[in-house]
Amino acid sequence: MIKPNPFKDADADRAEIWDMLVAKDILAYTKADWSMVENDFLEDEFFAVNAGFDNDPGKWNLAFSRFENYRDSWLEAAKASVETEYAEPLEEAVHKLTTLKQIEIKDGKAIARKQFDGTIQVVGKEPEVLKWQTLYYLKKTEAGWKIVGFTGYLPYTK
Repeated sequence: MIKPNPFKDADADRAEIWDMLVAKDILAYTKADWSMVENDFLEDEFFAVNAGFDNDPGKWNLAFSRFENYRDSWLEAAKASVETEYAEPLEEAVHKLTTLKQIEIKDGKAIARKQFDGTIQVVGKEPEVLKWQTLYYLKKTEAGWKIVGFTGYLPYTK
C-alpha cells in the first residue's frame, strides 16, 4: 500500500518535504528514473556522508563530495533494483518499511529523519533487509524545498 502524506492537511512545508523524500523518491527509485528527482537538489551545495551503520562518527566518511557521483551511484543502485525480481510490487514494499515523521524546520532550513525498517522478499533468494536511517538537510528556496545533503546509513533507532 502506498502511504498517504501525514502532513498533507496540517503543514504545507512538511507536506512538501515528505512528498519529495518519500512519495517521489520511492517512485523514482523503483522506476530508475532520475529525471523525477533531479530538480530536488541544490547541486552546488550538495554533499553526503556515509555512516556505514556505525555509531562512531569517527568512522563515517564523505561519501559524495560531488553531486554527480551521488547521481551516478543512485542510478546504478536503482537500475539494479529494477532488474531484481521481487515477490511483491517494489514501490509498495518500500513504502511499507519507510517512515518519515520527524521534520525540524527553522529559519528556512530543515532536517528530516527518514527511516527504513523491514525486508523485501526477492524471488528465489534471501530477502533484502533495509534497516537504517538517513538525515536529510534541506533549504527552502523560491522554487521550494531542496536537498543540500544527507548523512545516510545511520544505525536504525526507534
